[in-house]
Amino acid sequence: MRIPRVVFKTRVRNEALGGSNPYEWRDLSTDEVFGGRKVVMFALPGAFTPTCSSNHLPRYEAEYDQFRALGVDEVACLAVNDAFVMNRWARDQGVEKVLMLPDGNGEFTRKMGMLVDKSNLGFGMRSWRYSLYAEDCEVKVLLAEPGYEDNCPRDPFEVSDSDTMLDWLRQNRPAPTPSAA
Repeated sequence: MRIPRVVFKTRVRNEALGGSNPYEWRDLSTDEVFGGRKVVMFALPGAFTPTCSSNHLPRYEAEYDQFRALGVDEVACLAVNDAFVMNRWARDQGVEKVLMLPDGNGEFTRKMGMLVDKSNLGFGMRSWRYSLYAEDCEVKVLLAEPGYEDNCPRDPFEVSDSDTMLDWLRQNRPAPTPSAA
């Protein structure tokens, strides 16, 4: 499976702007995030939600250096939220290492086959909870929570956690990225 080609509409800090709003829009393509790189990405239903805020995101942030030690170039968090919400959530969570990817329109999530209807919770269309490891835009493993095939009304959290991904990487250790000469 290949990573779908989309553009994420992100907001990034630009100190040169100064003032009360030192952020600017930046389009970030999936080729920029995943191309020629080893990436762990985890997707979750939404910013500020209980499991996402108490465990999913904080554990990936806390274990970021372990991923890097295993040869991972980037750890990214994706949610069907806009850039403003993702930035505020990252600030509230103290995120400094994990790349926050806003999928505001759900385009990436839909192309991954992971867009689910969470109207039963008042969320509308959201991402199913999963994690993946990709090398140069090729997904090597996809760890999706059970029930996404039938739009399960529950929100399981059993296999997309950072510890499960770290265990998979330790057993299937990526080859080192060649150094640029």
